[in-house]
Amino acid sequence: MAAENTRVAFRYAKSILELAQEKGMLEAIREDMELFDKAIRENRALANLLQSPIVNSDKKLKILQSIFKGKVNDLTLSVFEILTRKNRESQLPGIARSFHRQYNQLMGIENVTVITPMPLTDELRQQFMAMVKKQTGKEAELQEKVDPELIGGYILQIGDRRIDDSVRNRLHQLKRKFSENPYVAKY
Repeated sequence: MAAENTRVAFRYAKSILELAQEKGMLEAIREDMELFDKAIRENRALANLLQSPIVNSDKKLKILQSIFKGKVNDLTLSVFEILTRKNRESQLPGIARSFHRQYNQLMGIENVTVITPMPLTDELRQQFMAMVKKQTGKEAELQEKVDPELIGGYILQIGDRRIDDSVRNRLHQLKRKFSENPYVAKY
């Protein structure tokens, strides 16, 4: 079922992307999709509402319109309306995420996750973006995560490549080397 939902979200997102390009509204729709995705991530009640089989589609559409009217483009509101009329409103969060991925691919933007033990400064953020550009030749969109257990350093995920330059990883490698060395006393 999840694979089917992913395919449906991909197809709708692709259609929205193509329509936005055709209408010359690609950037406006991208901003709308980011706003919608942020609203879903920050508001659990809204996310649950869209998934609820108990609330009818008309009610969901009215709620979406009351939240987003005046904040998003009319084309985006039309997309909300079409999807709710087809009882596909539960797909909206996946469509927004898929739109974002397809937009980045179209624009040659690399999705990158950077995990650090503390929040990044602007200077470090720029260094990571420069590092990704040097390795991939693409601009980077950083998703930042904080994991205090790294102690220091960072983990950088670029596509399916993972660069683990954390203190935690170095300590783990050192521990493994010592455990493999027969001349090191075991404690």
